[in-house]
Amino acid sequence: MSHDRSGPPQMHATTILMVRKGGKVVIGGDGQVSLGQTIVKGNARKVRRLAKGAVIGGFAGATADAFTLFERLEAKLDQYPGQLTRACVELTKDWRTDRYLRRLEAMMLVADKDVSLLLSGAGDVLEPEGGVMAIGSGGNYALAAARALEDGEHDAEAIVRKALGIAAEICVYTNGNLVIEQLEISAS
Repeated sequence: MSHDRSGPPQMHATTILMVRKGGKVVIGGDGQVSLGQTIVKGNARKVRRLAKGAVIGGFAGATADAFTLFERLEAKLDQYPGQLTRACVELTKDWRTDRYLRRLEAMMLVADKDVSLLLSGAGDVLEPEGGVMAIGSGGNYALAAARALEDGEHDAEAIVRKALGIAAEICVYTNGNLVIEQLEISAS
């Protein structure tokens, strides 16, 4: 997001990275919340567990919007238990068509033991290529670093930690205060 000089300072997104490798799916995110040129919080938790721990997710964008979307996704997961893809498709349909929801400005990465997905208000429900996906201001830096590391000996958690550390060194809207969640999956 950019700063419109005629209006109030804008919140800047974060960095969220997802890696699926070696029997694990890991989502990590930094803790920085920036308002214009100012860091207003350094330890925000933008990664959390859903569906009684069976799903992990992270968000980039407006915090209140993301919490609203997490609540809606949790309701969809209750409606379609064990069907993350279906719950995400139903959420994004609502997100695009509901007058209130379509104003929400956030993106989400979510995963369960079977699938990893990116969700957006544009109606996107995307699976990552090669098991790696990132969103947010530092997302491209983290994605590039993770792709470079994924062929090595590092496990999914180590890749997420190292790649987010690299993004934090480059992106002024990303810090090194990480929250990381992981799920055991069947090795692919």
